[in-house]
Amino acid sequence: MELTLTTAIIGITVITSILGFNRPDLLDRWMFIPYRIKHRNQWDRFVLSGFIHKDYIHLLFNMFTFYFFGGVVEMFLRYQFGQGLGGYLFVAFYLLGIIISDIPTYLKYQKSSYYRALGASGGTSATVFASIVIMPLSDICLFGIICLPGFILGVLFLIYSYVKGKQDSDGINHDAHLYGAIFGIAFILILSPSSAGMFLEQIKGFRLF
Repeated sequence: MELTLTTAIIGITVITSILGFNRPDLLDRWMFIPYRIKHRNQWDRFVLSGFIHKDYIHLLFNMFTFYFFGGVVEMFLRYQFGQGLGGYLFVAFYLLGIIISDIPTYLKYQKSSYYRALGASGGTSATVFASIVIMPLSDICLFGIICLPGFILGVLFLIYSYVKGKQDSDGINHDAHLYGAIFGIAFILILSPSSAGMFLEQIKGFRLF
């Protein structure tokens, strides 16, 4: 496996997540807990929570997804801005995806001492949707069974995340998925406004059947 920033982030996340599996004290300190952030000024939880996971399945799903889509975004940014600056932008993009995707959750649960969340879902979601802007017609497959062009699956995912976020009934932070996705789209369009025109150019001739 080639060593890239994408694989480096995956390596770090795997190590810190495994440490968290075996160290409840670390897991408790890094967990995203809005109440403690507000009352103890533990703002580092916004970042640290993105580097721990609930279990191996949670870790595998996030890192497997990030591996395939992170490479696309990393290459795009390096091509657009050069190897050095593009690399810095990619790392900033991923960390900001984790942070910004959790801001609505923080505002929603800052008075609730019971609420806890963890995982890189916000950063991963941002990466997936940034790659959709770059390559909207590339297929994304769900469980290797249903494959749809990225822009179609992206719209369905945004609707699903919004609805499930309102229901708040399954213990999954759907708001992080939603706002991570929105951030990923906005990041690419702000840094590369021409991507909007390229996106529209690619999908305008699309035919499902």
